[in-house]
Amino acid sequence: QVQLVESGGGLVQSGESLKLSCAASGIIGSAYVMSWYRVTPGKQRELVASSFSDGSTTYGDSMKGRFTVSRENARNSVFLQMNNLKPEDTAVYFCNVRVGTSSAPHWGQGIKVTVSS
Repeated sequence: QVQLVESGGGLVQSGESLKLSCAASGIIGSAYVMSWYRVTPGKQRELVASSFSDGSTTYGDSMKGRFTVSRENARNSVFLQMNNLKPEDTAVYFCNVRVGTSSAPHWGQGIKVTVSS
């Protein structure tokens, strides 16, 4: 069974940085895509960034240039480096993994990031 454990969240001030980590267990080989989503009160869940097994990445529009997603296939881990954080980045961030191209997604428990102004 796939399990995801996120870490690295917390409280920071505007302009500071944080790095989120997500460790996946129960996966044989490398996952097709490992992603970060976030949920802000009053807003829908939005994609933050995805890292695909072919090395490609995608980002949500408001994260481009500030966030960087990376992965370590040997440890089935995905990371999210967040720089120049803004109060509007305050959210619960979720790790999401799809093992295969048509696999159902697996979700982490979520980790809170709070950015004070």
